[in-house]
Amino acid sequence: QVQLVESGGGLVQAGGSLRLSCAASGRTFSTSAMGWFRQAPGPEREFVAAVSRNGGNTYYADSVKGRFTISRDNAKNTVYLQMNSLKPEDTAVYFCATDLDLRTMRVPPFGSWGQGTQVTVSS
Repeated sequence: QVQLVESGGGLVQAGGSLRLSCAASGRTFSTSAMGWFRQAPGPEREFVAAVSRNGGNTYYADSVKGRFTISRDNAKNTVYLQMNSLKPEDTAVYFCATDLDLRTMRVPPFGSWGQGTQVTVSS
């Protein structure tokens, strides 16, 4: 199992920016797609962004297109989520995950999740 640790969350005003990082350990990091999800109060986690194993393809939820950028640095075993033009509705706990299925944007049972990092956007 891959171990994931998110960081970079915090409090920011609307229109501001944050960059989230997800540091991973494990041999399969470079061979699997990675993604970011977020969860506001409630049981469902919303897909935010995904990146293919080599970083060549990216995918975004409609709600964040043009504002968020996902990237990865396999040499550092790290995935990033650059969040610009933040809105109050972006407020959530953000989780990174590995082994994302890029056809369904879902994480299979054998995938790994980080602990989450809180992003709060004030108006």
